[in-house]
Amino acid sequence: MKYFKKLVGERIYLSPKGASDEEIEKFTKWMNDFQVSDYIGRSGEITTLLGEKEWLENSAKNIESRSFNIIDLKNDKLVGTIGLERFNWIARSAVLGIFIGDEDYRNNGYGTEAIKLLLEYGFKYLNLHSIRLDLISVNERAHKCYLKCGFKDAGRSREEIFLNGKYYDKLHMDILEYEFEGSYIKNKNV
Repeated sequence: MKYFKKLVGERIYLSPKGASDEEIEKFTKWMNDFQVSDYIGRSGEITTLLGEKEWLENSAKNIESRSFNIIDLKNDKLVGTIGLERFNWIARSAVLGIFIGDEDYRNNGYGTEAIKLLLEYGFKYLNLHSIRLDLISVNERAHKCYLKCGFKDAGRSREEIFLNGKYYDKLHMDILEYEFEGSYIKNKNV
């Protein structure tokens, strides 16, 4: 698979999402893994190769989202995905989504690095003012990661998520452009 180094960090780079056979197979596997799908609210869905192919193709064509594959810089291995969607260009806001699908890359800071790359891109290249996200309250690992990246808790919807026979709160977080600090994109020219 050929990836493109759009946003290069220390250990990873973000490549525009495509719909290659390798991507379709990996994403289908990950979407059928409760370790991934429980935390992104898709455990009730059944994901097929054909369905994932259609989803990835539509995602790659959607000019109203910025979707990236997270790629290991040293071996060009696809490890997850991150993106911005639901843009409001008047309010200058968007919603962030991410998951690390490859279990060998979880809990090792790859998600944090990907988020910081995307935040810099969103604030300094797309001129966004606010980036927000939602997560399930039991995902403490993600909550800590988002706090480390500068997100603030912005609210909670009580018992909004039904998963494995129980209801969980949905947490809302956001970060504003002036709260973001740092320079993480290594391949920028200016």
